[in-house]
Amino acid sequence: MIGLVRDRIAEPDAARGFVLDGFPRTVPQAEALDGLLESRGLRLDAVVSLTAHESELVRRLSARRECPVCKRAYNLVSAPPRDGRHCDDHPETALVHRADDEETTIRKRLEVYREQTEPLIGYYRGRGRLTEVPGIGPMDEVSRELSRALGANQPAR
Repeated sequence: MIGLVRDRIAEPDAARGFVLDGFPRTVPQAEALDGLLESRGLRLDAVVSLTAHESELVRRLSARRECPVCKRAYNLVSAPPRDGRHCDDHPETALVHRADDEETTIRKRLEVYREQTEPLIGYYRGRGRLTEVPGIGPMDEVSRELSRALGANQPAR
């Protein structure tokens, strides 16, 4: 993974900055990323953690649905289809609930998160990089708080 990140952030469109979403996932990956950035005279400006209770994550993730034809994603909680059951673009097609969105699978993924990824919170907090943003509330409110958190962490240019 670090090789992919190394190659990607070397691209011209990343020269003024980049966002990593879902990477790093472990402390060893974070350490490798720090070494890579340091070798280029760079460092992360901010690490943002969107926070939410596990019960809310299970509720949201288990509400995901997908059109088997066009793969359009829906969420019965936050972005439902017009009729609640069928794809808006393919009204004859019932939405499907993917196996990885079943509650037992979600809970297993959250267990892996706690074991492998959650230690990053302490890692980045200890380096003064972590900003936690509540991931609960209307999407535009969370987006506004996320933008505010990132803006507050921008280095002077």
